Amino acid sequence: MKKILLLSFLALIASTSVFSQKKHDVLLTIDDKPIYAKEFEAIYKKNLDLVQDEEQKSIDGYLKLFIDYKLKVAEGYAQGLDQKETYIGDFSRYEEQLSRNYLFEGKVTSDMVEEAYSRSLEQINASHILITCGWDAFPQDTLAAYNKIKTLRERALKGEDFATLAKNNSEDPGGKQNGGELGYFSVFDMVYPFENAAYNTPVGEISEIVRTQFGYHIIKVNERRKTHPPIVVSHIMIVDRKDSTNFNAEERINEIYGLLKQGESFEELAKKYSDDRNTALNGGRLRPFTKGELKAQSFEDTAFSLQNPGDISEPIKTKFGWHIIRLEEKMDMPPLDEVREKFERKIKDGDRAKVIVSTVNDKIKHKFGFQGYGYLPFFQNFVTDSILKKRWTYEPLSPKENKTLFTIGDKDYHYNDFAAYLAKRQNTIRPYRDKITVIKMLYDEYETMSLKNFYRENLEKENPEYASIINEYRDGLLIFEVMEKNVWGKAKEDTLAQQRYFENHRQDYQWKERIKGAIYRTSNKDDLNQVMDLLKENKTGDEIKKLLNTENVKVLVTSGTFQTGANELPAGYQLKVGQSKIFEENGSFTIVEGTELLPPGPMEFEEVKGRVLTDYQNLLEKEWMEQLRNKYTVEVNQKTLKKIKKELGS
Repeated sequence: MKKILLLSFLALIASTSVFSQKKHDVLLTIDDKPIYAKEFEAIYKKNLDLVQDEEQKSIDGYLKLFIDYKLKVAEGYAQGLDQKETYIGDFSRYEEQLSRNYLFEGKVTSDMVEEAYSRSLEQINASHILITCGWDAFPQDTLAAYNKIKTLRERALKGEDFATLAKNNSEDPGGKQNGGELGYFSVFDMVYPFENAAYNTPVGEISEIVRTQFGYHIIKVNERRKTHPPIVVSHIMIVDRKDSTNFNAEERINEIYGLLKQGESFEELAKKYSDDRNTALNGGRLRPFTKGELKAQSFEDTAFSLQNPGDISEPIKTKFGWHIIRLEEKMDMPPLDEVREKFERKIKDGDRAKVIVSTVNDKIKHKFGFQGYGYLPFFQNFVTDSILKKRWTYEPLSPKENKTLFTIGDKDYHYNDFAAYLAKRQNTIRPYRDKITVIKMLYDEYETMSLKNFYRENLEKENPEYASIINEYRDGLLIFEVMEKNVWGKAKEDTLAQQRYFENHRQDYQWKERIKGAIYRTSNKDDLNQVMDLLKENKTGDEIKKLLNTENVKVLVTSGTFQTGANELPAGYQLKVGQSKIFEENGSFTIVEGTELLPPGPMEFEEVKGRVLTDYQNLLEKEWMEQLRNKYTVEVNQKTLKKIKKELGS
């Protein structure tokens, strides 16, 4: 999490473009390494509105931030942290992910997005028959599987019942039980070849034979319907904490449900009681979603069962806790522009990517030049069947034998390179029965990988936007490593130093005045008067709930210790022992029964060790930055700085 937060913060101080500066553009140097004016100007203009400290909005104030950032980067390189395995691994993964956005540009992606969007507006109910046949099946087995599915298709076309054919012949385990029925599905739910066949087959008809990684299929389309549009719901969630001593989660959600039935505000109850703090302050409102998007099936089913805006569900249990759901809005299907980015991500991450990869490979070959020299005759003899058992080893080829496999641009790739890839990759592939299938598959992988790597190596030189983003991440990741080593990790590991810091700053860790007791809340004043009468009889909170919450929920009781200003306490309440006055707020009535007033006083270390750690880290960072300022020579070009101030009006 800290890494994510740091990299987000670096948007304030990281470069947004790569400039080709001249000597007179130098704003400052760090140990004679130049930092250019245009870089500073660009990020100052971009991030001025994001800076909270008014002092740092001035050129001089922002320059201090910028220099500190550059000092941390310099120290990261000085400590060799850019050579750490974690740094190299994280950077490589990001580089791979980012470069994909540039590799997959082009009309082919746009066409696929439009196709996917069109299909997303419709759901298909279909049945299928599968005859299994892997990509590595022997030729005779492949032919037998094909002939079998062909015969079944001919029988279906002549009118034999498809469900009966599926039950008696399909090799999909579920097919024998349900007649091959798949239910409703839409775009991205099935592998791409299967999806294509389903969407291209009219209702009531049988598809052509389809080949997928599972085998041969025929598909019967039973029905088509429009996709259910998104809905918006709000919810109140109570987490089922087994160690909770204040209340029982199921009991509490039923109490809240009772209050809703009595007419209390859903929004106010969500704000007051929902444990989903990301939505509570917004009345429990969730983002729009469609069927199949949520990880909690029972939540989704309940939400879509609500018919009219304002309808409220009974409490339901999910793996996240207890929920009450209210339907807010039934939406229209989003336009293409709203879902374009989402669909692009799915296309790039799914099996459609194979189509794009093929197109991109051709694009790279055309751009840089590619020449292949053949490989299969040699490698089908060089590689033994032991590769099928993941045990193939080899002796590196002599210079004479180590021929060129292919050439990209001016870079040659040799037999030994591919042999090494085969030996390494054999350990991670699924079992195959035919070594030639393995060699062909891994050659395609290796060629694609080599083309992408060659493109990526040249991308930073050719694309300024990419160079800017990758440099920003490179430095940001380095700052994380240097901060983790010199500040965060150092502080976290030194628990004795944390305790010393706590002892030396005890005045900063003080409790406000607190009250022990219980908070009683009802939806009408008469019920609260009953509560007050029972309190006079020395009834406990649990006893009061049992007496009053018989047919419906009349009172909510929250017990515990509450500090001045606690969210649970009614606005305007002054801490005191005994019964408070009645507070009316948003149609509900509340009293507080205080049993013990706890005066302001020192906190114990265990109560605030998280806060102490943060404060101690801030101190270490401050001291460390002073050391960096003394270690490195920073020289600011005053003439350039003056020019920047004039241009930016500061």
